[in-house]
Formats: sequence, C-alpha cells, structure tokens
Amino acid sequence: MKGRHAAAWPLLLALASCVPPAAAPVEPAPAPTAPPAPTPAPPAAPVDADFTILRGTPVQGGLLLGRVPETTRALALDGRAIPVAADGGFLIAFDRDAPARQRLVATLADGRTVERGFTVAAGDWRIEHVNAPYRGSASSDAEFARRRPAELAQIAAARRVDHDVDGWRQAFRWPATGRLSGFFGSQRVYQGKPGSYHGGTDIALPAGTPFYAPADGVVTLAAATPFTLEGHLLIVDHGMGLNSAFLHCQSLAVKVGDRVVQGQRLGTVGRTGRATGPHLHWGLKWRDARLDPATLAGPMPR
Repeated sequence: MKGRHAAAWPLLLALASCVPPAAAPVEPAPAPTAPPAPTPAPPAAPVDADFTILRGTPVQGGLLLGRVPETTRALALDGRAIPVAADGGFLIAFDRDAPARQRLVATLADGRTVERGFTVAAGDWRIEHVNAPYRGSASSDAEFARRRPAELAQIAAARRVDHDVDGWRQAFRWPATGRLSGFFGSQRVYQGKPGSYHGGTDIALPAGTPFYAPADGVVTLAAATPFTLEGHLLIVDHGMGLNSAFLHCQSLAVKVGDRVVQGQRLGTVGRTGRATGPHLHWGLKWRDARLDPATLAGPMPR
C-alpha cells in the first residue's frame, strides 16, 4: 500500500497543476454619472404694470387721463416730455389735426421702458360761413395789425402759466346750457375770406346770461378792455397745461389770480369782439393742442 500511494503521488501533483486558479472577485462597474443639472436662470426682473387709462378717447380734439407704471421716472408723448403728478396721474391730448399714430413711452427707474401706442381717430369737420369782418372789432386792417400782436402776446403768456390745481382731473361741465351755434374744428370763412378753423364751441344765449366754471382752476387772463377778436376774454388754468378760454363776454366776475371752483359764476354772455350775435365761445387748450369741449363735457344737456 505504501508503494502504491507513493506511485500515485506524482500523478496527483500533475492533475493539480491543470486546475485553473480561482477567479479574482470582479469589481462592480461604477454607476453612470448623471450630467450636471443646468444652472437655473436668474428670475426675470418684475415688469411694472402697463399704463392705466382712466378716462377719454384717442380722437382728434380729444383727451386722455391715465396713470403711469409705478416706478416711472420720465414720460414722453412722441418724444415730448409730459409732466406726471405725484400719484402717477397724467394728461395727454390730441390736436384737431393730430397725426393718426401717437406713442407714449414711460422710462422706469431701472432704465427699461414701457410703451403704449394710440391710433387717433379722425374728426369730421364742417365749413362755417360767418357774416362778420375778418378783423373783428378793429376799425381797419391797419388798426387790427397794430393791436393784434400785443393781444396775442397776452394770450400766450396767460396760457404758459401752470398752477398746481386739480381741475384737470374733474369731469368737466358745460359752462352754460343753450343751442350750439358753432362747432369745434369747423373751417371758418368770414365774409368770403377764409380764416383759421374754429378752436372752440359756441353756445347761443341772450346777452347777460351767466356762465360758470366747468372745472376748478385759477384765472390767468381777464381782459378788461375788449380784444379785437375775443372781446372780453377770460382764461382759466385747470392745471397740467389744460386751460379754458371764454370769449365775447359782456362782463367778468373774476380777476387774474382768483381761484375758482367748478360751478362758480365767472361772468355773463355777450357779443364783444368778432361776433354776429350774443353767444359764449368756450375753447379748451392743452399746451399747443386745441380740444373739443364736447369730448370733455359730453353732450349738451337739454
């Protein structure tokens, strides 16, 4: 037995050398790495609200009241600076011949802008023939040429005055109630001679009829001596560049510097200046733009 075991031993060693060694443990493959999450974009800066239009219609001879976005530091209408009240209120208006497109731009405190475009509706203007001399109450063309420049200078100076009053915010009232005898925007022809368009509305009333303030304001002109065309002329500043003019008055009940309130008696209707009969001409102007009183006061009360 001992010899047999000894003979088998080399065979066992040879067989053992043919057995492959045990495999090394396999390391698990690393899990795939997720791509890095994108860096979130910074939140967009809040944009101020758009303009708030409170009242009015974009039409030739019309007016709009509104409020600017909260952080507005400058406002412009077609490149012209527009004043803004402390509470953000503003006023813009459109002349009788205003172009069809207007652009309102608010510049915000951070430099961004907010814009609003307006399509200005066209007016429908009449032609009115007036049986009155072109030069009004002046006795001759020479007298008219001599007097008129000083009158126009007084009117321009009165309209440049801008008081801190809030009449522009009010719903305007007609200064007197009566038959409309002349309409805003009409092309005027005086005894065959073409004149400028009619810059206001005429109310036919008996001489001596009282008329009243359509809104709060301050008197900036009260002509004690009749002007050649306007007669006894009264101008009231309603603030923000908006003013009323009352022409052909018989008498005036207020003077320059007086503060007036809506509904206060201002004077009486007459036929001074260039007038064919007693009536009150009510004109409205915002800066250089002439406005239709009916767009502010509405239809004439019956």
